[in-house]
Amino acid sequence: MPALELLSVLKRYSLDAPPAVDHVSLQVEKGEILSIVGPSGCGKTSTLRLIAGFERPDAGAVSISGRVVANHTVWTPPERRGVGMVFQDHALFPHLTVRENVAFGMRGKPRDRAQTDVAHLLRLVGLAALADRYPHELSGGERQRAALARALAPEPVLVLLDEPFSSLDADRRANMREQVRAILRTLHATAVFVTHDQEEALFMGDRIAVLNQGRVEQIDSPEKIFHAPATRFVADFMGHTDFLPGEVTADGILTEIGLLPQRVALPPGTAVELAIRADDVTFERDRASRARLLARHFKGAQNVYRVRLPSGRLLHSLQPHTLILPPGAPVRVWSNAGHPLACFHEGKLVPPIE
Repeated sequence: MPALELLSVLKRYSLDAPPAVDHVSLQVEKGEILSIVGPSGCGKTSTLRLIAGFERPDAGAVSISGRVVANHTVWTPPERRGVGMVFQDHALFPHLTVRENVAFGMRGKPRDRAQTDVAHLLRLVGLAALADRYPHELSGGERQRAALARALAPEPVLVLLDEPFSSLDADRRANMREQVRAILRTLHATAVFVTHDQEEALFMGDRIAVLNQGRVEQIDSPEKIFHAPATRFVADFMGHTDFLPGEVTADGILTEIGLLPQRVALPPGTAVELAIRADDVTFERDRASRARLLARHFKGAQNVYRVRLPSGRLLHSLQPHTLILPPGAPVRVWSNAGHPLACFHEGKLVPPIE
């Protein structure tokens, strides 16, 4: 049975506003990490609060390890759900040391076993040497690891993480997510990880649920979410995507940058859109072309060029840092993706014909 199941869960905060969570259904298997990602206001934190028991659903059911914890007749309070929670602001007790914060979650265990388990968790999260410090004496990353250890202390069925790295700078975020994922993997923990950061979702999740306006747009592996987005919204949200109009022909899809030899099950003449990312686009100088480079953004090892096509449409192109061309340079543009581009008709994904 799944560690977590949501079945058509609905949550409204106001009768005259759209639902915050609109009939969301999903499952999380034991030992799996599910990333929930979406823009601000999409319902991801509300979904997490419904799982934790901080909110009651207006309809639908929440089950943990096969036991219904919330529906129209059943309500199990948060402390009896077997769930550990890691908050954005860490929520450590300021008057307790790191060791005492972690031990707080082990109330009811025999003293000797609790001490052993606390020591094990502190070693696991790399805080054994800081066990007697108070939260204000820790860095942001150290507080985050202390909060994770406290959430794991009661050996929960499920760990919920609500944008846990939002207060960290970019370098520390990257380092911390590697550490946290390794810790969750070591313990074979089941986790739901909420974030608005697409890269973070792709890194953390065994699967990803993309939410939009309270609804699940797609649940799939990171690779399928990125390369085969089910909707135009997913393609747009997950990966800095440009959209290129095209027309279906017998030989492929005809676009402003040439014929792309991928066939789809649509009649010739059908208008479609292709999701095309910067690593799919290349160019070369060509004085006869009416396409122009508008700008170059230096990213260290790479340059990202913004290109204006003759129609006025903009594309981005990822190029080596050694290629430096001035704004205004005429270029010939084409796609070298090496794989079929995601193709959409009326906002829905059209799979390629193999």
